[in-house]
Amino acid sequence: MTLAAAATHGFLSPTGVEIAFVLVGIATLGAAVITVTTRQLVHAALWLVVALGGLAVEYLLLTAEFIAWVQVLIYVGSVVVLLLFGLMLTKAPIGRSPEADSGNRWVALAVAAAAAASLVWVVVDAFRTAWIDLEGPAQGSTKVAGEILFRHWVLPFEALSVLLLAALIGAIVLSRRDKDEPVRDRSADRPSREGNR
Repeated sequence: MTLAAAATHGFLSPTGVEIAFVLVGIATLGAAVITVTTRQLVHAALWLVVALGGLAVEYLLLTAEFIAWVQVLIYVGSVVVLLLFGLMLTKAPIGRSPEADSGNRWVALAVAAAAAASLVWVVVDAFRTAWIDLEGPAQGSTKVAGEILFRHWVLPFEALSVLLLAALIGAIVLSRRDKDEPVRDRSADRPSREGNR
């Protein structure tokens, strides 16, 4: 739908889908902010699940069901599980971690604001004259999305899988005991039976 056809709709008369989109977007943004500001690593991973799930709901509201389920299966089901396995294998602290803050908050905030402004500018510039009819039939299909993904984006997709595998291998290597570290004699920890008699 073009901008001229959407002129009768307007921003001052939003539909229920648009209101739900904005509310879910605000919740997703809040979960993302908590993800990068919390000092508990496990809580950060769980808030990341909420943020990625919110993105999947946004895709559903935009009638992109295939992309929504890919978001759930790959990101929520694989990436976050891999992240949690990495946290468990490296014996990361479960509680608050003051050392999780590097002290570069203002630099990180400036980079994040610049990246967000660039992303918003690119998206607005690319879709300035487009209007999605949320009440009509689905605009995309599984066939088209699959062809684009596995024809044009297959190398980045495979590179990401290799990167995730390398991260898991690195977590396993970090969790292994150092060979130079002496092995504790556990028999000394057990109380002797003769002393209990």
